[in-house]
Amino acid sequence: MSQEAIENTKKVNAALRVIESKPSVRVDKELNLTEYELEDGVKLSTRDRVVDSVPPVAARVPRDDELFKPDGLPDHEFLKKHFLKEGRLSRDQTVKILDMVIDVLSKEPNLLTLNSPLTICGDIHGQYYDLMKLFEVGGDPENTPYLFLGDYVDRGSFSFECLIYLYALKINFRKTFWLLRGNHECKHLTSYFTFKAECLHKYDLSIFDACCKSFNYLPLAAVMNNQYFCTHGGISPDLVSVQDVNKINRFREIPSKGLMCDLMWADPIENYDEDSNSEDRFVPNSLRGCSYAFTYRAVCEFLRRNGLLSVIRAHEAQDQGYRMYKNTKSMGFPSLMTLFSAPNYLDTYKNKAAILKYGDNLMNIRQFNMSPHPYWLPNFMDVFSWSLPFVGEKVTEMLIAILNICAEEELDEDVPIVSDAVGKITEKANHAPNEKETPLSNILDEARRKSLRNKILAIAKVSRMYTVLREESEKVQYLKTMNAGTLPKGALAHGAEGLTETLSEFQKARKEDLINERVPPKMEEMELEREKFYRDMLQRIEGDGE
Repeated sequence: MSQEAIENTKKVNAALRVIESKPSVRVDKELNLTEYELEDGVKLSTRDRVVDSVPPVAARVPRDDELFKPDGLPDHEFLKKHFLKEGRLSRDQTVKILDMVIDVLSKEPNLLTLNSPLTICGDIHGQYYDLMKLFEVGGDPENTPYLFLGDYVDRGSFSFECLIYLYALKINFRKTFWLLRGNHECKHLTSYFTFKAECLHKYDLSIFDACCKSFNYLPLAAVMNNQYFCTHGGISPDLVSVQDVNKINRFREIPSKGLMCDLMWADPIENYDEDSNSEDRFVPNSLRGCSYAFTYRAVCEFLRRNGLLSVIRAHEAQDQGYRMYKNTKSMGFPSLMTLFSAPNYLDTYKNKAAILKYGDNLMNIRQFNMSPHPYWLPNFMDVFSWSLPFVGEKVTEMLIAILNICAEEELDEDVPIVSDAVGKITEKANHAPNEKETPLSNILDEARRKSLRNKILAIAKVSRMYTVLREESEKVQYLKTMNAGTLPKGALAHGAEGLTETLSEFQKARKEDLINERVPPKMEEMELEREKFYRDMLQRIEGDGE
């Protein structure tokens, strides 16, 4: 008997003693499920919220008599509070509100004619809790006229709540509350960005389709006080007179070109304020991939033809929430104004939001910052689905490390052991007395060694799979991109360089997000890209380590 065999036998028996000495789990038939005891003996109630400062979500769908007033109109005050608690509606309640707003919007012209006083608001983008702040700053919709310039949905996690609440306000205050269409109020963009995923998570496809139907009824532009032309994107080479807007058939999906497209998608050129001698009026909009970029000359000529003072639009994020462009030579007033009403856009831009209050020939810009809101993972994933690639990768790495304790050569050679001296595992509970016990030495035969090698290879393949999922997942890439602009601690303590880093936060975030400012590819192209993505991923899983 060799010394090595004796040592190996001691190790095996030591391991068996550890297994046998492990205390069995006590099953208490009278277990109190209302309490949970921590390792340090502290007991917690399972009926109380661990973080009681976070309010609980609404536990149920409201009754019809709670959601709708006796006159049949939606109770916007109840809806506001219900959505603040992340409450949901029933499918029938949602469809009823959508049908009501379609009936109201269908009676409005493409071009609204409005008078002051008026509060004008830019993009909202699904930021419901910031929308509540907007109404605090701008005034109660019951006694404050509002004009919204579009983009109520996509990018934020509460697009449905924003849309339905704004629709409820429109239904209640149809003569003092106006909603225009933005480029995101269409089926194409909402399918590509987040609104469709949100509807599928919170409701179903029929609700998404019903919302998209309502988009087709939103007006396209407005003229305020016969002075200001208001629209979401901008002007067009096809827009000679403001009355040209009323010639559009708006009850459809936004087309890829033409006047309707330009009203939704156009931008001022990048050097708008420096553009003075250029003969160009409209150039292709390379940033968006559709429509035009218009020049200072084009805007001045449009204003002069129509006897207007300025163009007010949204469509572009602004660091301060607004931007005043170059004054007209004739009136000395900004030829163009951009409003953006979604603060800290995408939880990344660190921008302020702004609204414009106009009355008694006075124009007042009011800014506000972001409000805290509940957090959602990308595409409304639950934490288990999101973390699975991370956890799976680490677990498989640990399994491989354990199995690789034995080298390939060690698996191929016999390990000396004193078989008769090896103890046997005896179960403390549920042990069948006549059950035959298997000697531990049987695991060392050739079949087991071959099986162990196969397991190592299989787990290595699973490990590669999780690695690829983690690295290539579009959802995880989204998280990485959107968190790239976080200000490092102590940036301000690094002098001018650190301050420059802070000041460029907005520009960095916008640069990262420029790809999402373009018109998305067609659905067929998206399907081909998705198929290619998964083929490449499978090739990596199958090919690596072969």
